[in-house]
Amino acid sequence: MTMRPDDHRRKWDKDEYEKLAAERLIHQAAPKDEEPVQRENLKRRDYKVDLDSKLGKSVVINKNTPTSQSGGYYCNVCDCVVKDSINFLDHINGKKHQRNLGMSMKVERSTVDQVKERFQQNKKKMEEKQKDYELEKRLREAKEEEDRYKEHRKEKRKERKRKADDNDNDVAEGLRDEMAAIMGFSGFGGSKKNS
Repeated sequence: MTMRPDDHRRKWDKDEYEKLAAERLIHQAAPKDEEPVQRENLKRRDYKVDLDSKLGKSVVINKNTPTSQSGGYYCNVCDCVVKDSINFLDHINGKKHQRNLGMSMKVERSTVDQVKERFQQNKKKMEEKQKDYELEKRLREAKEEEDRYKEHRKEKRKERKRKADDNDNDVAEGLRDEMAAIMGFSGFGGSKKNS
């Protein structure tokens, strides 16, 4: 270093810094005792994300309220609160959250056999849904048919009853007419009938 008063720039001791750099390289090159963390590949969620349970609800929050019950969506894995659903979905699909779950962001490559197997599983599910739908449809049709049959029987009963009432009325009117004829009346005046 020069000690001239007009030289205001700082000077570095190159030998000292070269020695420090060499030591750092030696420490980095030394094998570490810790094994690298082995993370599993990214996999699909097996649960449904609950975004609707707090929708439209009011919550009173004070300074003593635990973080998990404060406003917004709480992530218990990362111990953080996210204020809206879109950011919460971004968070749970993000690198930090996945790393805290013990997963890397790498996705396992599927083989052709795995893809074919998945197609077969999806096809079976669709067939089961179709069978369930057909069963429900047939049950509904059977119930409708039974309701129509009951309605038909009800109508038949009403019709028989009407006919029986008409026959009783006809018999009663026939007796009235005979009685009126015997007594010499044209009628008793109960009904307006053209004779």
